[in-house]
Amino acid sequence: MSLWLATCGEPLDPRPSLPGSTDVDVAIVGAGLTGLWTAYYLKKQDPSLRIAVLEKEVAGFGASGRNGGWLSALFPKSESSLAKLPGASRQTARALTLQLRATIDHVGQVTAAEGIDCAFVKGGTLVFARQKAQVTRARAEVVSAHAAGDSEADIRFLEPAQLAAYARPRGALGATYTPHCARIHPGRLVRGLARAVERQGVAVYEKTPATSISPHCVETEHGVVRADVIVRATEGYTPSLPGHERDVAPVYSLIVATEPLSAAVWNRIGLAGRATFSDYRHLIIYGQRTSDDRLVFGGRGAPYHFGSSIRPGYDRHEGVFAGLRATLTDLFPAIDEASFTHAWGGPLGVPRDWTASVGLDRGTGLAWAGGYVGDGVSTTNLAGRTLADLITGTETQLTSLPWVDHRSRRWEPEPLRWLEANAGLRAVALADKEEQLTRRPSRIARAMAPLLGGH
Repeated sequence: MSLWLATCGEPLDPRPSLPGSTDVDVAIVGAGLTGLWTAYYLKKQDPSLRIAVLEKEVAGFGASGRNGGWLSALFPKSESSLAKLPGASRQTARALTLQLRATIDHVGQVTAAEGIDCAFVKGGTLVFARQKAQVTRARAEVVSAHAAGDSEADIRFLEPAQLAAYARPRGALGATYTPHCARIHPGRLVRGLARAVERQGVAVYEKTPATSISPHCVETEHGVVRADVIVRATEGYTPSLPGHERDVAPVYSLIVATEPLSAAVWNRIGLAGRATFSDYRHLIIYGQRTSDDRLVFGGRGAPYHFGSSIRPGYDRHEGVFAGLRATLTDLFPAIDEASFTHAWGGPLGVPRDWTASVGLDRGTGLAWAGGYVGDGVSTTNLAGRTLADLITGTETQLTSLPWVDHRSRRWEPEPLRWLEANAGLRAVALADKEEQLTRRPSRIARAMAPLLGGH
């Protein structure tokens, strides 16, 4: 169990399953953040809607209850790449960035209004540069962001002396800082949101796995749900649905957490402002200081499993856990004596072109959102608001954003999918080693960019 679900403040006893076949206006498959935010905003727009949320396990069982707790403005595809999508432009790509930034404050306001204590602290994000090649990449990112319209208030480079006021990682040559991120407790967010939609009159059925989705129909083990609109909000678990085996690749991300740390240790680490943190290596890492003064730290590195297989045993990979503990201790040696109390993982959804999307096929009544590539905590909220507009036929600024109705090409059949996904994983790890040796930006990373969707 993740730290978040273990400390969400409520029992995880399942709600009742679907009692039998039924008709509703909107059926939502998946009681994670995407599905619950969609139900929440649909009810806000039209309280008369009959909405059923169908969940295989319990609300928040998947990535929504296992992620790193970054409520950020990150999107898995760059603005320049988004601008090249059909019908998109630099202006609409920039509009998506601005909407994601506004989403951070919006979630803070909604959770406060609904009485959801998700430990929201908008402390921004630090990305450390600990090698010369990483400094080059960090400075280039600031220049690129400023050219796209950002200011020093949106992102800036911190010299080592400036960084010390925020955090004190070992060997840092600098960092970038953006204020556009909040640290949260995702378990409390998703569980509180489930209660909020139930107060609105939404039916949440747990232990009700969907066995198939088709136009206006969801088949489950407990009956058939017929609806005008079916929303697929299954993210990394999407390949388990018939006909969706190649929509996304379920890639595992793993996380460890320390015991609560003393004030003396925190004085050596910093992070007094609760900024989330990462660094400029190619193999993604992410961390935060929790409300009870733990360090939570995660990263990629677990393999993709043949056939998009998803099993409980894949949530644990002792080699990756050991690597995460070693990396965090290397970053912050003050934790050398600390105990690690939790370790967990889970799959996230990676589309073939690394482009998250949201949409509605009005002809079939099938709607979807996902493919967040690990950047979904805030994006799910934007997706929920966008789906509510699409389903109710309300044209807004959200429905014209470039990710709306985008359809990623499907992943290749096996064994090509296995070969490509794991080759990408090996390549980013090798790219980091290359930069350690050469102190120059990696040629391997540049060569692999097309495989990673140009990300």
